[in-house]
Formats: sequence, structure tokens, C-alpha cells
Amino acid sequence: MNKKRKMFLQLLLGSLVVCMLVSCSYEGQVKPTDLITNTDVENVEEINIKPNELYELGNEPLHATFYGHYNSYRMPNWGADLSSKWIQDNLDIHIKAIHADGDSKHKLQQMVASKKLPDIIWGDRGSDLERLRSAGLLVPLDDYINKYPNLKKWAGEKILNLLRSRDGKIYYFPNYYTDKQYGNAGYVVNKRIYRELGQPKLQTTDDLYNYLKLVKENYPGVVPFETGQAIDGHGIDQLFSAFKEENYSYTRYLAVASDKKMVSIYQDPGFRESALFIAKLMREGLMTQDAMTQTQDQVAEKFWNGTVAVHASADPMGMASIAHAELSAKNPDDGYFFIDPIYKEGLDPKKIYPGTYNILGWNVATITTSAQNPEAIFAMLDWMTGPEGSAVQMWGPPGTDGYWTGFQADGITPQFTSKYGIDQVEIEKIQAVSGKMMWVSNTKYLDETKINYENTLSEDQKNWSTKWQQQVTWKSQGDDTPFINLIPEPDVEEGLIAINLMDIWSKARTMAIFGETDEEVLAILDQAHEDSMAAGYQQYLNFITNRWQENVKKINHK
Repeated sequence: MNKKRKMFLQLLLGSLVVCMLVSCSYEGQVKPTDLITNTDVENVEEINIKPNELYELGNEPLHATFYGHYNSYRMPNWGADLSSKWIQDNLDIHIKAIHADGDSKHKLQQMVASKKLPDIIWGDRGSDLERLRSAGLLVPLDDYINKYPNLKKWAGEKILNLLRSRDGKIYYFPNYYTDKQYGNAGYVVNKRIYRELGQPKLQTTDDLYNYLKLVKENYPGVVPFETGQAIDGHGIDQLFSAFKEENYSYTRYLAVASDKKMVSIYQDPGFRESALFIAKLMREGLMTQDAMTQTQDQVAEKFWNGTVAVHASADPMGMASIAHAELSAKNPDDGYFFIDPIYKEGLDPKKIYPGTYNILGWNVATITTSAQNPEAIFAMLDWMTGPEGSAVQMWGPPGTDGYWTGFQADGITPQFTSKYGIDQVEIEKIQAVSGKMMWVSNTKYLDETKINYENTLSEDQKNWSTKWQQQVTWKSQGDDTPFINLIPEPDVEEGLIAINLMDIWSKARTMAIFGETDEEVLAILDQAHEDSMAAGYQQYLNFITNRWQENVKKINHK
């Protein structure tokens, strides 16, 4: 691999934020008394802050450890990119990463057992973080939220109330929260291949199937349908959405919504149709044959080479944007573009959602009781979610030689330079790295800011990602806010049931993908339903139904 390609792949992988669809679970039980409340971070000075004083970033060094609770997540080196280096140099903030090394479940178990928790744990709002919270290992944030300006201002009361745990306190600092539709899930298409095949209609599942057959017949070295890492649902969840209108819950809860109840996913007609379709693509060699085992590096290499005809995932934007920039630099007619969501003939395309959003956003940052100065860490996170922190991470350091010089009179809107509309590839490279360190991203601020500015640019100056977000992805995501926080905590009976159900699900879905006949695929789903029912499926379904309806009441409460 040449030096340029290696550098590109590093940047490309930096842009991938892997959205796990379900949280991992502990195998063992841990008592709160077995856990520590001190940190092992070196060179941390205890800082005394008076009750009414704000902690001022930059007055002294702030050292913190950070752990991203995802198998595939690896934090870039702090201070090595433009954005984090500016934060390090100007605010004296130093972050030490702790990596999951491919097994986040085991890594968290190790840290708990060794009584050495990091200051910040970043992950899904799910059973793992709830276990830490119920064990008394997470710091409540309410006092800090009321004291510091940004999260309270930008999130608002509705979002903050939805974040409250059952004890009435807030422990989670949200990431990508907003009050507007957003999201990147969807389908991207290779421009060159599509053009050379005559630009056929690509709207329905039949259209997609016929197009993938054309690709296979004419381009033997190309992957017709690239899923990405299907083990996490990428690609195959998007195909499920094509067979079911208003599909909000997808597979993360192993259930679908029907008449105010959550019911078996295995018996859902749309899911069964999608399982047959996916198995057919696999049998006929029309999709990635190693979809369940391939790595990010392998997917990235295919994008770099332009050997992906159609790709769908929960977030294809980061990978496709940089690959598009590189391919179009060689030939302006090449690259990638988004299409409207694929749907089964007869369904309403306006009710097809390849992805969902909720006003709480994606995942959360938590501060553990190991942190010697939790207020200082909250002050850092609150700055990151505010205008200055957001701008530095999104567009690099301020300055006349950069992409923005400071703020306009409102103190909120960045003053962009002329370089913004010229160096889009360089901006994508900045975001490819800093995007993996935007742990408390303020979607409302970032989207409104970039859209307002992008609308002043000519078509050839507009950012590729922003263009397709506006034209396709944002308007095709479903609002699944009522379905947040349904997964039961592992210390209740339903939580233990959920662990067994997830094991049944993982095995059944993998087997179904490789089913040799339609009859075999359906038999696998039927057996999984029976096994799940024997494992307490109905009790679990009743539990998440009640939580769903509780959310509806909270959202509708005036």
C-alpha cells in the first residue's frame, strides 16, 4: 500500500463513528463496594472550586482519561490533529485514551475488576452504563448543568427531562442532540458504474435487485451491494426498512411496534420479507460475502478503489465523503451520490426510513466517580458542546489562515473565511479525525450554522456531505424518540431475559443470511421465535411496551 493511500485510509477510518445497535452485557456480577472512587491518572492536581464559581479552562492543566465503549472505536491521538492540538495548546487540556482493543465488554469488565475506571466513559445509553449508574459509579450532573451555560441552553428542558434516570437525576451528557430531523443513514451509489450502466431506475427493491445483477454481470471485480459491518446491522437493517412503512424500532429491541404494543420481530411480515431478500442477495453473490466478518479496513479499501456499486448503512457519510473527494479529484464525473431510500413496490416511499433519529441524539458521555475533579471535566464537555468548542472541532482552529476567524456580533455564528468554499477536501480531513472526538456534539448548533452558510455558496463550493444531508438523508429519517431507553437494566429479571434473547437473535440472523432456500430462512426465524418465547420473550415485550408508552406520556406532557 503506497504512502498516500495509507494516509487516506487513516483519515477515512477516522471518520467512521461506529453506531452499535445494542449494548454489550456483563457476564459477572459486581458489587458497588468492590468499585473504586479514586483515579490512576498521573499528574492530576486537585482543584478547589467555590460553589458559585465557574471552573475556567486554561488556568491550569486538566488531565483526564477517556474510554470509548465500542469494539471498533479507537480514539485518535490527542494533540496530533489541528483541532485537539488547538484545544491542548490554548486550554491546556490533555486526554489520555483507553482503548477497547476489539472487545469492549471484556475491557470494561477488566477496568471494573481492577478498580481503575477512566474519568470519562462514552457509549450507548444502555445496560452497561446503567449498570455503572446503579452501582453508584457515575457522577450526577444536575448541579453542573444548572451552573454551566451551554448544555442547558442548547438541549432544553424536554431533552434534559428525557435524560433523567429513575432516581430523578441526570448522569448522561448527550451527543448529537437536537430538536430537528437529522441523520445520515441511507444508500450511496457509485457514479461511474451507474453512468456506464445507463442510469437505470433505482427506487424499488425490484429495481435494486435488477441493478445489482447488472453490476455482477458487467463488473466482476466490484461488490454489487456493500453492507459494511453487517454484524452491527449495517446494510441489512436498511434493507429491512425497505419492506416496512414507519419502521422506527428496527432490530435493536428485537421487536416491532404494532397497535401500541411491541411484538415479535420474527413474525413481522416486513422483517420476514427482508430476510428472504437478503438471503437471496447472499446466495446469488450480489452482496458482500464476508458481510458478517469483514473489518473497517477492508470496507475502506473497497471504497478507495471505487469497487463498491451500492452501499447502505446507518452512517455512510463519513466513508463515502472522503472517497468521493478522492475519486472526483481524478475525474469530476466520478465519486458517489445518495439516492432516496429503496422501498418495496406498493409501499409509500415517504414512510420508508432507512435510519432514525431522536432528540437525545446518539450516545452519551458520563463522568465516573473516579474523577478527582468532575466539575472540571464537565466544564470541558460543556465548552465542547457550545459554539466555540463545536466550531473548533468542526472547522479547525480559528484564524485568518483557517476556515473561520471568530464569531459574528451574536457570539454564536462563525465568521467563515473564503477558504471554506475552496478547500472542502481539507475540511473533510479535519472532520474525519476530530469527528471521532466530538463526544458531546451539538447537532442543532452545527447543522443550523453550516446550512445557513452553505446556502450562500455556489453549487460547486458546497460541502458534499451537507448537500446530501439537505437533499436526502435528513428528510428520510424517522423520529424514534418514543423508543429511547427501552432496554431493561441487567439487574432486573427482564434484563437477564434480554441477554438470552440477544444470543438467540445473533445466531438466528446470521444463519438466516446464509439460508440456502426461502423455506430454510423462514424455518430459522420460526425456530428463533419459539426459542425466544421459551426464554421469556413475552415478558420482555411487555416490559419494553410499558417503557415505550411511558416515553409517549413524557413527550406529550405539557
